[in-house]
Amino acid sequence: MPYRYLLLTLLAVTSMVWADTLRLSEPVASTPTSETFGALPDTSLPEVSMATLFEESERYTHTPFRLTTRVAKVCQKKGCFFIAQSGESMMRVSFRDYGFFIPTDSSAKTVTLAGQLTKRTMTPEQAAHYRQDLGEPDSNLQAGVVYEIVADSVTIMNE
Repeated sequence: MPYRYLLLTLLAVTSMVWADTLRLSEPVASTPTSETFGALPDTSLPEVSMATLFEESERYTHTPFRLTTRVAKVCQKKGCFFIAQSGESMMRVSFRDYGFFIPTDSSAKTVTLAGQLTKRTMTPEQAAHYRQDLGEPDSNLQAGVVYEIVADSVTIMNE
């Protein structure tokens, strides 16, 4: 009888944990250490750092690259974008043609993505919308000219 209570408790807790995670896309590849969403990664692309992207933004606008970074925060509505962070540097990452999503519990995980920079003007309404989707109305996402990464592939490390 005590085991039955323990089993029911574990099932209830597990259900609550999984209920908070939204996965709208299935991985295109999966290993014991990672899951890949979007396209399979192109390992022939040059690897860059966040610092390089900030220093040489024009060079990497519309030029494919690979980047390994940490996920600071994920859109909690769908997993349709995330904020990449390396040290104090942060950049918004969206997915090509809204074609895939990442799990909403991916915050604080390390990812390797393949994508390119785009330069655009973010409106105050878009900035407010993104802050709301992140669940952080006080986030430092601001309107104005911004560089963002549009990813074709995101590999999330299981940590």
